[in-house]
Amino acid sequence: MSQLSFSEFDHVTSKQWKQRIQFDLKGAEYNDTLVWESPEGIKIKPFYHVDEFKNTNQNFPKNNGFEIVQNIFVHDVNKTIKRTHEVLKRGAESIRFTIENDQVSFENLFQLLPKSIPYYVHLPFLSIEYLQSIENFNLIQGFDLHIVLDPIEQLMTDGNWFINMEQDFKVLNHVNQNFKSFGFITIKNLHFQNAGANMVQQLAYSLAHLNEYLNRIKNLNSPIVIEIAVGSHYFFEIAKVKALRWVVQTLLNEYEIYTPFKILVTPTKRNKTIYDYNLNMLRTTTECMSGILGGADGIYNLPYDALYHKDNEFGDRIARNQLLILKHESYLDKNLNPTEGTYFIESITEQLAEKALILFKEIEKNEGLITQLIEGTIQRKIHESAQKEQELFDSGKEVLIGTNKHPNPKDRMKNDLELYPFLKKKTRKTLITPIIEKRLAEKMEQDRLAQE
Repeated sequence: MSQLSFSEFDHVTSKQWKQRIQFDLKGAEYNDTLVWESPEGIKIKPFYHVDEFKNTNQNFPKNNGFEIVQNIFVHDVNKTIKRTHEVLKRGAESIRFTIENDQVSFENLFQLLPKSIPYYVHLPFLSIEYLQSIENFNLIQGFDLHIVLDPIEQLMTDGNWFINMEQDFKVLNHVNQNFKSFGFITIKNLHFQNAGANMVQQLAYSLAHLNEYLNRIKNLNSPIVIEIAVGSHYFFEIAKVKALRWVVQTLLNEYEIYTPFKILVTPTKRNKTIYDYNLNMLRTTTECMSGILGGADGIYNLPYDALYHKDNEFGDRIARNQLLILKHESYLDKNLNPTEGTYFIESITEQLAEKALILFKEIEKNEGLITQLIEGTIQRKIHESAQKEQELFDSGKEVLIGTNKHPNPKDRMKNDLELYPFLKKKTRKTLITPIIEKRLAEKMEQDRLAQE
């Protein structure tokens, strides 16, 4: 068989394609008819051509494949140890614990766990004594350990610091200067996506979040973990993850900080539903694919029933198996930069990165993220973006199959709700207005439940 060659065909330039399209439009305007604009202000063209990419930046930072991360909430230490061994046998490659209070013995939890995998330990509280106990234990044991400790995320989601700003950063500086056995800098920004921020906002606020730590922690030497959520806009979400790696590396280079960083990705809650809940599996599958193809270092999937069921083995197993199929049957881990040379995705990546850097600089000119949170500017901007998306959903232009499009009128959920799946309001005194996560389908679902 002769080798396939296109040399006999004439090269068609970008200009020639446009002329042909304009002719076929029979007088209609090219930009008005075929070019559309995303909520981030990015213009999407009907085709992309190599002629327009002669000076494109091909040096996007790359990762080394992705870990399948399992989320585990620690309630009973012995049950947690047993469950950890089980999920590792069933394909998990990394564990992300959530330890809710300082009554959990870190030593008892880890003494029977393998040292061959990375662990992320989320602490939704701040205790220098507890961190010291982790340091004492891990100096001897040597686990690959990252403590997910993020006072700024605590401020954004709760409305208050753990203690106060001065004390919270005093603890972080103490950890940075004295504790060497684990990483601890975490940019935990799932709430931006879940609250309705657009992609440029998500990137810029994440960068400003990191910049607060770079400015406030002296001689930073900790590895960095960035946690983000991804939505259903497939190609844009791929580009968002790629752009995040690019802008974070750019910022670190400016500070001449060469510490490693990882990006952990999880599917958003914003587009998940309680009716036709099996469709959540389709949504999380494509969202995990976006994270993987965008270059995430780790993926922890969202179980299809996480909105309305308590943590359960079946939901976790299905979520984990989705990642196992993507990794070991779809081989998405074999090409470490599969979108390289994809002009459409690279164009979106560059535009997202550039717009995010512009917004980031505006935030810094106005005294940074914390100041803008206290003033309420960030919350207002996210609310405006969320309202636009909600209006698209309510009008049917943003589609969730089974909810605002092709709903099953026989579907019943009232008796299956183990968890309250809607926005919960807590009246309390806070330093700032917290950033509130809210799903698109909540109002429609509440109306349907009331009619059952």
